[in-house]
Formats: sequence, structure tokens, C-alpha cells
Amino acid sequence: METGKITVEKVNGKSTVTRCFSKYPLKFIIPMKVVPSKTDAVWIYTLTYGGGIVSGDSISCEFNIGDGCTTVLTTQASTKVYKSLGSKCSEQFLEARIGSDSLLAVIPDPVTCFSTARYSQKQVFRVLSDSSLVIVDWITSGRHESGEKWDFEFYKSTNNIFLDHDQPLFLDTVFLEQGKIATITERMHGYQVVAMVIILGPKLKHIQTQVQENVKRIMSEQLHMPFTGLGGHTKSNSSICFTKPPFIASCSLFGPKGVGVVVRIGALTTESVYKFLQQQLAGLEPLIGVLPYR
Repeated sequence: METGKITVEKVNGKSTVTRCFSKYPLKFIIPMKVVPSKTDAVWIYTLTYGGGIVSGDSISCEFNIGDGCTTVLTTQASTKVYKSLGSKCSEQFLEARIGSDSLLAVIPDPVTCFSTARYSQKQVFRVLSDSSLVIVDWITSGRHESGEKWDFEFYKSTNNIFLDHDQPLFLDTVFLEQGKIATITERMHGYQVVAMVIILGPKLKHIQTQVQENVKRIMSEQLHMPFTGLGGHTKSNSSICFTKPPFIASCSLFGPKGVGVVVRIGALTTESVYKFLQQQLAGLEPLIGVLPYR
């Protein structure tokens, strides 16, 4: 039984929410003045009562994006997952169908799991050959101000994309669990954010190309920058010293003829990831009306 369902269709030539249903603990906000009137895009904000996901919550959403529509799914703040009671796990499931010549941008703030939290989410996207899709999926280490860093019990995030309803195009799962031999903190080696960005479809080809070039440049600069000594002189190649990069990213193609791009990120700060997303997804602004993560 869904806790939320939304249908977006063309009405008088404009992308319009024609069906909206939600029940506790989920709520949708669909503001009317997010974008300029000339921009054909619907913005949908998801939030939960109480400001976060409580232990044992189970949220299931269904989105149907009609042909030729543009929809943005986002949040007002980070998704907080509260402490687990006993062995209860909090769950979220989203299934979205994106029609012909349509664009869905899923651009939330990060997930932040509190100490001992247990959280699992799964997102399934069904696209056509001319659908376009952006997915940002990311998690921070926790509440730094409370001294919590990767202190939750486990986190699992699955993203599956199917082409023409049932052909697997992209299948991915991130799973973090406290281990008996090594904790998540030890395995992360100081990195505080893990993120993934998926860019797919004909409307986003220019962004795909730019992101690939930018990731290559960023990592080239970070990994090949020579060490500068105390006297300000660059040492020879034989004595170059590398420090841990504050931001690392990789980029690869997937699907037939490289129809999609996936970027994976590890960073020391949340702010650096916000900055990266804002810069790399700036090309979405003409399509969705607002600069993402501004």
C-alpha cells in the first residue's frame, strides 16, 4: 500500500500534477512559484512529519511522469534517520515511470543517519529510449556537532533503472554496515560523504559530456599536483609527496552506446559536494528553471 502517489501530465501544454496522494508519515509540497512562468517544470518536495524518518517507518511512493513532462523531486533539508529501536529498520521505496521525451530530476539533500540507525532505501526507475533522468543519491557520516561519524548500524541504498519497462540498464547497491573487524569509520579513512550522480538521456547529453571533462580535470589536478616545500620550491618528480585528496570522483559510461553517465564521489566535507553538484548540474537550469543546489 503506497504512502504516496503522484501523476504528472500535460495540461494545456504545461506539466501539471493531476493526481497527488500522501498519508502519514509522508507529505508532498508542490509550490506554484518555484520557477519562472516560461519554464515548463513541476517541483515536488517530499518531507516527513516530525522532521525525519522514525525507527520502523515504511514509506512507499509511486510517480508517473507523462509524455513530454519535466518533474523535479527534491527535499527541503537533509533526510534525517533517527535512532533505531531494537532491531527495527526504517525503509523507503520509490518507483517512477518516465514517459517519452520526459525528464525527471531526483535531486535531494543528503541522508543523515543518527547513531544506531538502521536504514534501507530502494529506487526503481522505468525509462524509455528517449526519457531523461538525473539521480543524486548521497549520505553524510552523521551529526558532527554531536560527535557522530559513521555511527549508524547499517545503511543500504539501491538504484535500479530499467529500459522499456523490464530491460536492466543500471543496477547498483551501496551497503554500509558496522563490522566486527573494522567499523565504517575505519573503512572510510576520514571521508565524510559518499555520493553518486546518474545522468541519462538525450536531453542531458551536453551535461554528460561536460561532467566527464570536469571530473577528469579535477582528478588530474588533485592527483598530479606536486608537493611544494617550505621554501616554496617545487620538488622534483622523484620526491613528490601526495596527501589524501579532500575530494575524489570517478566517472564512467553505462548502457548501450554509453547512453548514461555515473559519477561516484567521496569527500571530506558536505560543502564540497554541494559545490560540485551545483557546478556540474548547472546545465539543468534551462530545463528545470532553477539552479540545482543553489
